[in-house]
Amino acid sequence: MPDPVPLDLLIHPTWIVPVEPAGVVLTGHSLGIRDGIIAVLAPRSELKRYQAQEEMELPGMLLSPGLINMHGHAAMTLFRGLADDLPLMTWLQDHIWPAEAKWVDEHFVRDGTTLAIAEQIKGGITCFSDMYFFPDIACEAIHESGMRAQVTLPILDFSVPGAHNADEAIRRGLELFDDLKQHERITVAFGPHAPYTVSDDKLANILMLADQLDACIHMHVHETAGEVQEALVKTGERPLTRLRRLGLLGPRFQSVHMTQIDEEDLINLVETNTHVIHCPESNLKLASGFCPVEKLWESGVNVAIGTDGAASNNDLDLLGETRTAALLAKAVSGSATALDAHRALRMATLNGARALGLEKCLGSLEIGKAADLVAFDLNRLAQQPIYDPVSQLIYTSSRDCIQHVWVGGRPLLHQGRLTRLDEAELIDNARAWGRKIASR
Repeated sequence: MPDPVPLDLLIHPTWIVPVEPAGVVLTGHSLGIRDGIIAVLAPRSELKRYQAQEEMELPGMLLSPGLINMHGHAAMTLFRGLADDLPLMTWLQDHIWPAEAKWVDEHFVRDGTTLAIAEQIKGGITCFSDMYFFPDIACEAIHESGMRAQVTLPILDFSVPGAHNADEAIRRGLELFDDLKQHERITVAFGPHAPYTVSDDKLANILMLADQLDACIHMHVHETAGEVQEALVKTGERPLTRLRRLGLLGPRFQSVHMTQIDEEDLINLVETNTHVIHCPESNLKLASGFCPVEKLWESGVNVAIGTDGAASNNDLDLLGETRTAALLAKAVSGSATALDAHRALRMATLNGARALGLEKCLGSLEIGKAADLVAFDLNRLAQQPIYDPVSQLIYTSSRDCIQHVWVGGRPLLHQGRLTRLDEAELIDNARAWGRKIASR
């Protein structure tokens, strides 16, 4: 008789949604983890040859890939609710940028990022993309938390906290690239803020470095109609067209927001295999516009999803964001079949991994991929009866139903409680920052 195959953990949920293949829901199956990797995904009747150090029975729970939040400004959790119900440019220029100039330092970034990490873990997010100042400090917080992240280097033509100009931001960023090139959970990308804040020469330099380092570029693009119109008046060229002319668009380019898309823009996205990051709730709150998700999907554009920062959302709830995206896609396209629940979950998992260039190791439950997992409890009153568990997850569930989160097989949330962060301490710290900022 052959020796038993060792596993670190064997999980027995009611449903497993692997995301790939698309639309599949497995029942009577279990998932096994060894050395942080998915080692087995099979019917329970075929597990006799496996021996796990630990087994978990999860009745009434759905196991899926961890959610991937593809856009945010983590430390801005400390500005949550600071300047609500204002237009984008008023919000930025008259409130957020002055507040950042006064308050943002290394302590702010560490505390705000840690708060955001805790909120995201409790929301089933196992990987997130962050664009904010002092990225080296954010990386320290991410490393300590056990989470996975893409940290993008914010680059603007003017002085920002932590960098007097774009050249200094790039120089510091290159040092971070070198420090983290072997990190198992953190990747570094370039984050030119937006077409209207970064000049052509700086974008050319970023492109050259991104090519050399095989790094992604993450940028706010076509966030509002005003942004596009101003560019047309000044240059006669749409921002996305300019970015293509400069060579930035491509499979490593993550275009965030994209609420304004005409036929020329669609051609540019399709022909270059550029990714779109959809932030529906932030776009709604700032009245920025509507990303035509269904049209993009039908055209073959990879669309992932992000929460944006808590200062403009005001939460980091990607499950809720995904529900909003699904409903909004139906209204924008005029079709009730647009962005069904299974595709919405795919947008929040595998599509995010593709935008990161990490689809070979993240985003779906397949043997050999990292064991980044989330378990949703579907036993609640308002979720009954269950005909399609993915539909109930997207349309009836809240992040309160999340019970377990693993990153690389390590538990970061167990029975709804954080395993590596002190929630009460984070709340007290956030309140202290709030009192200080409010007293300005």
